[in-house]
Amino acid sequence: MPAKTAKPDVNRSMCPSRLVLEHVTSRWGVLVLAALLERSYRFSELRREVGGVSEKMLAQTLQTLERDGFVHRDAKPVIPPRVDYTLTELGREAAEQVWGLARWTERRLDEVFKARQAYDEARAFAHDEARTS
Repeated sequence: MPAKTAKPDVNRSMCPSRLVLEHVTSRWGVLVLAALLERSYRFSELRREVGGVSEKMLAQTLQTLERDGFVHRDAKPVIPPRVDYTLTELGREAAEQVWGLARWTERRLDEVFKARQAYDEARAFAHDEARTS
């Protein structure tokens, strides 16, 4: 009889869900998943769509997301070779979740900037106070 495994808990240090979470919430993971929500892409198209990603990082991200079952790689046996990337059903669900967070971040960016400024000003004031005491 197989040993009973503990229920996944992302707060546990050795929980495997942490690695999956890292894959889908990494900078490139989020952006690749979000782009693939729109449609399928060839590698070069996806690289242009996800601004700033290197060829190496895109290849690694796609491979990781494919291994986790989020991305399907369809290599067509034609010349020149054609490879299309699409989301799996699991990938679409993950993409919708992280894309919601990304859009929320865009909407709340001004508030984040204001909070940063207030924090920096308070820290600078506290630093000046400590120095003059």
